[in-house]
Amino acid sequence: MAKVVCFGELLLRLTAPGRELLLQNGRLDVHVGGAEANVAVGLTSLGHETAMVSRVPDNALGEAAIGYLRRHCVDVSEVPRGDGRMGLYFLAVGAGLRPSAIVYDREESSFGLAGKDDFDWDRLLDGAGWLHLSGITPALGPRSAEAALTAADAARSRGVKVSFDGNYRAQLWQRWDSDPKAILTKLVAKAEILFGNHRDISLLLGREFGGDGEERRRSAAMAAFDAFPNLQFIASTARHVDDADRHRISARIDTRKSASQTEEIVVAGIVDRIGAGDAFAAGVLHGLLTGQDQERTGRYGLALACLKHSLPGDASLFTQADIDAFLAGELDVRR
Repeated sequence: MAKVVCFGELLLRLTAPGRELLLQNGRLDVHVGGAEANVAVGLTSLGHETAMVSRVPDNALGEAAIGYLRRHCVDVSEVPRGDGRMGLYFLAVGAGLRPSAIVYDREESSFGLAGKDDFDWDRLLDGAGWLHLSGITPALGPRSAEAALTAADAARSRGVKVSFDGNYRAQLWQRWDSDPKAILTKLVAKAEILFGNHRDISLLLGREFGGDGEERRRSAAMAAFDAFPNLQFIASTARHVDDADRHRISARIDTRKSASQTEEIVVAGIVDRIGAGDAFAAGVLHGLLTGQDQERTGRYGLALACLKHSLPGDASLFTQADIDAFLAGELDVRR
């Protein structure tokens, strides 16, 4: 199976414990995160070869982030140390009818200071079959946006397939004089796979889509296929939030010729929802890389997304056996 290269920022997540508000009692729990890194870890847990391309500060925080990926068998040989600081984000986990809240602290990070010329894509993409990117990288600033576009161009020119997760982060785009529609449109034009729903497509195309849920999603997907000739596959989830502990999630796959949508799964007793979208992306890529059909690929993604809600931290650490047990409805103790 082809190696998957993931390009993006490594972060530290600082979470208020026990569903407290931030600094309510002066304590924070730490996890390593980052959307693209989460996909890399999720895929290695499923037996795939992955490599992370990023940059971290030359200090103990950067070493800790690299060590985390190394422990989960992600190739970190192309994560150099550089100037700048470690990107951070702070999370207050929601409870009941209070939603979770995130505060970003990513200005002047080592990765954000890197430019397009800091990455040798001839070497970085050697032996790769896929390049995975997300909309978080270009949202960091003009240098990161240019670096993401250069990476996607390099992949296309070398016959490496590009998967792109929209991951729209309004807080990040609003921090600089950005044009998210223009930048994201250029990136999606280079992708074979888009992880995104009708709202992401509305942003890209500057139009709304009517109809009920499935009709609206199919209409948006077909509009995206018409606008982006290289795009072949759109994977998305629909999430209905009843309260902080009970969500209802379904998955959908659209291609140019067909669509499939799963049933809605009730996810209750949520431990940690952060990274569920990255787990979904890892599950879908796993399905494609192992030659699964369209419907089963969507179910793989849904299984990992749902399972991720049971696990503290940012990344999915589940295996094929966990996916199989979930899809078989096995909830009793496995002895």
